Amino acid sequence: MRDLFLKRWRPVAVWAAALLVAAAFAARPAMAAAPAEAFIAQNVQNGLAILNNTQISKEQRRAQFRDFLLNLTDIKLIAAYTLGQYRRTASPDDLNAYEAAFKDYALSVYQSYFAKYTGQTLKVTGSYPLDADETVVKTVMIDPNKPGTKPLEVDFRVLSRGPQMFLVDFSVEGVWIRELERNDFTSFLGQNNGNVPLLIQMLKKKTQQIK
Repeated sequence: MRDLFLKRWRPVAVWAAALLVAAAFAARPAMAAAPAEAFIAQNVQNGLAILNNTQISKEQRRAQFRDFLLNLTDIKLIAAYTLGQYRRTASPDDLNAYEAAFKDYALSVYQSYFAKYTGQTLKVTGSYPLDADETVVKTVMIDPNKPGTKPLEVDFRVLSRGPQMFLVDFSVEGVWIRELERNDFTSFLGQNNGNVPLLIQMLKKKTQQIK
């Protein structure tokens, strides 16, 4: 089961860079598409600038990028969502431990793969509203070294909460990552009697391997 989980996660993790290049910003009561699009396009460069900064050490880049990512995502919300129905039966201590393990695992995976694809660019192609406080921004990932290659479609789901916005999901070629994670995690738990501590152990082990 662990091998299956990792095989399914790894291809989408390669493109997790797309999710990790935005940050929270002031919003109108109903999010306008144009500002959201401009925000995504602008902040792609912010993430790349951190990872391409050769004037600081590798550990400094890692620390700066981690802080950057934590400001743009609602990790608590995403972690809770990925547990599915098992969130309702897990103890408060297990939920807190899972959130911490999920955060470390996700950020480690995103940063590891994003560093391999810093030469690529992200182009915003449009957007559409999901409701009053959510918008999907559509983009494509372009590799300048492979001009004949079809651009990879990566879409972002942006949530407005009061004066701030956060990324809560993204899709690669139509596959929404948060849904994929929840399917994998709940499948793992279903085969292990809902043992959240066991899932936590697995995530911690993989985090250490990535680091």
